[in-house]
Amino acid sequence: MGFWLANERTAQQTDFIQRFDPRFWTVNFPRPAMASVVTTAADALRVDAVFYNSDELAGLIWETKDTLDHPLLAYETCADYARLSLKFRWRSSGIMALNQVNGPTLTIEGRDALGNAKNWYVRLWNYASGTPTDALIQLEFSSLDGGFMLPGEAERVYPHDIDRMFISIMPPDYDELGTRYPAPRIGWVEMSGIRADGGGAVLEIGDIMVPENGLSMASGYDDSFNQTPERLLRSIRSLGYRGAINHYVGMSHYFRLETSGAGLYASLSAPQPGEEFAAINQPCTAWHRDLVTRAKAMDFTVIFSLSYELFDAHCWNAWKQLAENGDPALTGWDPPSTLLSPAQPAAMGYLQAAARAFTAIARDAGAAIKFQVGEPWWWTMPDGRICLYDAAAQAAFGPALVSIADIKGPKTAAQNAMLDQAGAILAQSTANLIAAVKNEALGAPVETLLLAYLPSILDETAPEAKRANLPVGWASPAFDILQLEDYDWVIAGNLSATRRGIDLATERLGYPAEAQHYFAGFVLSADAPFIWANMVDAIAAAQARDTPEIFIWALPQVARDGFTYFQEEEDAMDAFDDVQFPIAIGAGAMVSPQFSTDIVTTLSGHEKRNSDWADARLQFDAGPGVRSEAELRTLIAFFRARRGAAKGFRFTDPYDHSSHDMVGSPTALDQNIGTGDGEKTRFQLVKTYGDAEGEAQVRLISRPVPSSILVAVDGVVAAGWTLGALGQIIFDTPPAADSQITAGFLFDVPVRFASDRIDMSASTFLAGEIAEVPLIEVRDAA
Repeated sequence: MGFWLANERTAQQTDFIQRFDPRFWTVNFPRPAMASVVTTAADALRVDAVFYNSDELAGLIWETKDTLDHPLLAYETCADYARLSLKFRWRSSGIMALNQVNGPTLTIEGRDALGNAKNWYVRLWNYASGTPTDALIQLEFSSLDGGFMLPGEAERVYPHDIDRMFISIMPPDYDELGTRYPAPRIGWVEMSGIRADGGGAVLEIGDIMVPENGLSMASGYDDSFNQTPERLLRSIRSLGYRGAINHYVGMSHYFRLETSGAGLYASLSAPQPGEEFAAINQPCTAWHRDLVTRAKAMDFTVIFSLSYELFDAHCWNAWKQLAENGDPALTGWDPPSTLLSPAQPAAMGYLQAAARAFTAIARDAGAAIKFQVGEPWWWTMPDGRICLYDAAAQAAFGPALVSIADIKGPKTAAQNAMLDQAGAILAQSTANLIAAVKNEALGAPVETLLLAYLPSILDETAPEAKRANLPVGWASPAFDILQLEDYDWVIAGNLSATRRGIDLATERLGYPAEAQHYFAGFVLSADAPFIWANMVDAIAAAQARDTPEIFIWALPQVARDGFTYFQEEEDAMDAFDDVQFPIAIGAGAMVSPQFSTDIVTTLSGHEKRNSDWADARLQFDAGPGVRSEAELRTLIAFFRARRGAAKGFRFTDPYDHSSHDMVGSPTALDQNIGTGDGEKTRFQLVKTYGDAEGEAQVRLISRPVPSSILVAVDGVVAAGWTLGALGQIIFDTPPAADSQITAGFLFDVPVRFASDRIDMSASTFLAGEIAEVPLIEVRDAA
């Protein structure tokens, strides 16, 4: 496997699109308004919107620079719109009409002829023919005027340096007062027959197709609400991801809202005309229906993921988990989200209604119904306070209610009993949620999944937290699939913690490996690209566990950093049989270490030498070691089993197979393999030749003899480690900072037959003629 953080497109395949392609428009808006955009044809799009206050508006946006797509898929940046025309049909309902004073306006952001930043405001009605709600609009950018009344207020647009176009969409009675509507205003806009003509009407766009990479993609509505589903699915497929798309419906954009006092809160009131569901808003409904329908057509399945997390500003106070002192459970996001109490009937009823809505969308589309309960837990504050004390929870605990000031450390029997009861409440709430989904499926098959965030619920400093947040009520077969995530451990490169956490979760809940999925963390900030390498290592470890589905979280970060994951042409593990060459050839083999050095002789007669290889590549002739007809037959059988040169195998170099000198007995102090930093748990076996303080040659040891390995930390023989793939020593706990890690071992050389053909016969062999059996070292990706 391999990966690349691509920051720009160079020689990759490209295609062309029409500028203003409907797939690449976006929407944006201030809270609490909501809007979404979907494509309805190759030349058409639709925006659905809902407004709660009279001063809210949404924008339909075309960006000159594509900042949302993966660099290998983005369209070109062309800021010159001169000699370009844009034509489309505009239809709307429930939206301020084109002929109104504040009617839809095209804001053009760019620079004037002197390079000064400037905005132009183009009233679309000035360029429309038809009715205020159904019109044909044509914009000629070289002769386009801003201003309300033309020609009196005309201000000519400078078309050569445009950054962005923004079409305003607002409710029919829009004003600047910000008055709360008695009922939300719901409307839509359709743009069809979108056509660009003239200079710059066509843009180059990336058209790569990464081969299927064996991974699946995760996405989130809160990250992608502003884009079209067609754009997202294009990216996922083009980057090599297949199978399921784990789609988190989010915590801040999906809900309907209702007024209570001065606030707006998550609503379960009856849908009004133009709405389909009580729990989710209409723009969200339209967007997800398009996502599921398109995903099904592309052979993707969508896993709808719903968590207990909700945007704090719109969450009813009675629904929130509370710490013992009454503080609400708040996450570290800005603005914060909060956690719904599993003991609160109204909160859980709301979640069930939302789950039913998304299930109905999948059901009505004829798509597979897959539903994930995402990271349900009792929230723990950074200082260790666990949020078990909302009124509903306290009533549920009854006489078992006790104080737990800090979840960390050992707990009393009474505290453990309360944590067990909290776990039972949580498990019952997830069971009720799953039951609602299955009921809404109306008999269609449902796959249920649970996502657990291991670093929090299996924190070693809080050994009893699992009673509440990894309850035994989740044990198999409560869900079909157990999904596990380990972000904190991935950041630290702590594969040992991941292994221990997965082992504990497996032991506690009983889901076999074939019923587990893995989420390979995420990269929150572009300033931490090293996490991608750690994620790739974690993916390899999950593949070694035979995890059937592995997800990358998440698409916006993949696009931001240009993460491109691929299976290399030859998978080292698949092309290698971990078996020993069958003949003990001893010193009979011929060995030829080989380097590659470019030598250039200058006009003065001096030489310049450049070594192309960091390590020698060994070649062997095993023919001299074949001493009998029986061994000859064994060799032929072994050659056939490897399919000639197709597969590698182990070979013991008779002259160099030990960490101690060349053939000595290993000791734990033979080779320095690294220095501890208090976090790192993996250290690669190496053997150093020459002066370790000077120009030493360091050889990676990828095929040690497992039974021979000795490891020491600061000179003391160590336990608590395992041998990982390709010669990696993995400690259960990270060695201390500045500690010296040493190791001793015997090792083999990974080789293959140098040819797909071996020439030999019994008659020549009996006559004493030695057959040639050339072997050549292969490089393991350690």
